Amino acid sequence: MGKLDIRSLNFTELTDVLTNRGLPKFRAVQVYAWLHEKGVSDFSEMTNLPKALRETLAEECTLHNCKIDTKLVSTLDETVKYLFELGEGEYVESVVMKYKYGYTICISTQLGCKMGCSFCASAIGGFRRHLLPSEMLSEILTAQRDLGVRISHIVLMGTGEPLDNYDNVLRFLELVTDEKGLNISMRHISLSTCGVVPRIYDLAEKRLGLTLSVSLHAPNDAIRSKTMPVNQKWSVETLLEACRYYTEVTSRRISFEYAMIDSFNDSDACARELASRLRGMLCHINLIPVNTVREKNYQKSSEDRLRRFSQILEQNGLTVTVRRTLGSDINASCGQLRASKTQRR
Repeated sequence: MGKLDIRSLNFTELTDVLTNRGLPKFRAVQVYAWLHEKGVSDFSEMTNLPKALRETLAEECTLHNCKIDTKLVSTLDETVKYLFELGEGEYVESVVMKYKYGYTICISTQLGCKMGCSFCASAIGGFRRHLLPSEMLSEILTAQRDLGVRISHIVLMGTGEPLDNYDNVLRFLELVTDEKGLNISMRHISLSTCGVVPRIYDLAEKRLGLTLSVSLHAPNDAIRSKTMPVNQKWSVETLLEACRYYTEVTSRRISFEYAMIDSFNDSDACARELASRLRGMLCHINLIPVNTVREKNYQKSSEDRLRRFSQILEQNGLTVTVRRTLGSDINASCGQLRASKTQRR
């Protein structure tokens, strides 16, 4: 039997574990604070615990920690990109971005990705496994400790499909929003999905208050299926039906991500078709100049195309933004650093 993944326990579970060993409840308060508020990487750092208890915890429990393998800092906008090592041959990426309101971290939820979107570097090297809640937390804790800042916003948009790792992601959200831990507001968390339709319905019923971002990237099945295999399982209309249900149940606006690819999905006709599908929905569209990935052939749309596409959507009553590119000098889009590391190995 393996060691207990102690940082993935919520406070009630941790209390039960310790009190069942005859310890007073206040020890659970102390241990939980060390794990989540202070983010220790070793049980020996829990200095207000008896030495015997620290030794027992080290024998029976494990602390999953990220180790910084590579750190890149943008000279353009202070964006920081990390390649974290979880274990031998296991690497995940995180990106920390500085905004006027504070620091946002984009974290990974899986080692690799099953979805195989053709314009994304995350699936290069294949899928290895799901990340544990404690490993997702460690991405945040390690970055905070290294930078000496408090991270206030989270985007689950790194390597992996969050809704494919649904149970672990839900536990992560429970832990990261706990007022006894990092205490990050659910309204400061965005979860991005390529469209795992059944889980969108499940998430709607949870009414968590987070922002749901849906990677749409095409106005119809013919185009979307060429780049996103998930569309062969759940069509554009099936996906949009789930999104409408989500907005109706939660009263939360959905963000549709749309990667602009030159001469592929950026025509006036695409813009008009997209507008007709989304008109009347509680949503906004985030246009993203596609990232240049060494292993792919896609090129980003021109500034003129971006502007024209945006104008057509706005003329149809939709709210549109064009994502500002951060960390362009360090390839800050997720997947590329891990892919390079995997290929070198």
